[in-house]
Amino acid sequence: MTDNNQSDNASLRIKEPDELTPEQFSICRLKSTEPPFTGKYVDCKSDGIYQCVCCGNALFDSKTKYDSGSGWPSFWQVLSENSVAEHADTTHGMRRVEVTCKACDAHLGHVFTDGPAPTGLRYCINSAALHLQERA
Repeated sequence: MTDNNQSDNASLRIKEPDELTPEQFSICRLKSTEPPFTGKYVDCKSDGIYQCVCCGNALFDSKTKYDSGSGWPSFWQVLSENSVAEHADTTHGMRRVEVTCKACDAHLGHVFTDGPAPTGLRYCINSAALHLQERA
């Protein structure tokens, strides 16, 4: 790992299922969702880089986090092109865009087009899928 803004995904180590909490495994590997307003990072204002809990890939900068009122941590921009992948999601009778970690394919949440400027995007992410690496 070169720095907090991990760009070399090949050097990341993916956690084994028994290294995750039951909630982390259910969300990241089975694509479940934590209840709204219950996650560790919903109201977090700390400065740092949000990483994938499964592999440490850098996903979002806290500077792009905002209160969307949705009940999940929301960001208007990903950290880099190596952060997330997007996939069509038609489960539960809805058309959404699923967001996964680009390094390990962990389910993170969904992205919507009702976010703030400058991107107009709202990355709605499960707290259990994240680890905040605070800036020193």
